[in-house]
Amino acid sequence: MRRADREVKDCKEIHQILESCKVCRLGIMDEGKVYIVPMNYGYEYEEGKLVLYFHGAREGKKLRLLGENPSVGIEMDGEHELVAGSTACQYSYCYASIIGDGKAEIITDLEEKSKALALIMKHQTGEWFAELETNLKLGQTVGIIRVEVDEFSCKRHYK
Repeated sequence: MRRADREVKDCKEIHQILESCKVCRLGIMDEGKVYIVPMNYGYEYEEGKLVLYFHGAREGKKLRLLGENPSVGIEMDGEHELVAGSTACQYSYCYASIIGDGKAEIITDLEEKSKALALIMKHQTGEWFAELETNLKLGQTVGIIRVEVDEFSCKRHYK
């Protein structure tokens, strides 16, 4: 990382950034080009291991491409704020971001899908919907993508 002074390694601070971001861009390969999809997500982050969950349709371009190549890139950012300066070169921008790569898999197990939906709702709303964990019927109607993040870096720029 070029700006080591902005690198975040503390697990508590990484967790704060994961909480502050609500959209993750999922980069998928499409015949030598990158197809990027912004998606709401839920996550598990324990002992430095990051797993992301996304929900959507049970068929379509994303799932077809992931079936062909499960390697993905991820990017999320937040905490945006313009920092004004007296000259153009003195302006700056505050942010926090996580960038990484991993492997995606389509989840078919109904219990795991229900757990993933509960994690997504917890992250997006701040509330735990316990009924989602036990609603196997709902798991039959949505698609769930699970990304185990192999490597990621986290940066934060303050005022």
